[in-house]
Amino acid sequence: MEAFLISTGIVALAEMGDKTQLLALLLAARFKRPWPIIAGIFFATVLNHAVAGAVGSWIQQQLGADVLRWVLGLSFLAMAVWMLVPDKLDDDGDATSHRRFGIFGTTVIVFFLAEMGDKTQIATVALAARYDALVPVVVGTTLGMMLANAPVVLLGDKITRKIPITLVHRLAAGIFAVLGVLVLLNVGSVV
Repeated sequence: MEAFLISTGIVALAEMGDKTQLLALLLAARFKRPWPIIAGIFFATVLNHAVAGAVGSWIQQQLGADVLRWVLGLSFLAMAVWMLVPDKLDDDGDATSHRRFGIFGTTVIVFFLAEMGDKTQIATVALAARYDALVPVVVGTTLGMMLANAPVVLLGDKITRKIPITLVHRLAAGIFAVLGVLVLLNVGSVV
């Protein structure tokens, strides 16, 4: 349960203001049909985070406990710094792709690709490496993505105008920094 809850919270925070959240807003503005977009985000996230979680589990098995602790601690500290760098959405979308693949298919493709190497994917790898609970981590990170992105798709820029993204980024950076220090200090099962 701990792996699920921490995974959900970390990814929901990490996703705030992230390029994939901006992509969700762009898709909602372009297509104005939220349910196929939400379904596409869900499907792409499950695929992407299942692969990321499998990589994290493999890393956990390959590294010794001390090496893993240092890698994870430093990874969380790096995530803290990365959270302070705002994301910008790259405009690499194909205007005709939605006609070819439909709204759902276009969302799956662009969201899956945008998530590659993203903060939340790296966080999923680190969380799966930390916990010996692949399914709860993937379910938790997927729920975190949906908690952050579904409201954006449904309510669009009404929400994004009211949430101070820099504050959310700073809060998330602080959480990652605390987690990193706790892991480096080898503090019990906090992380």
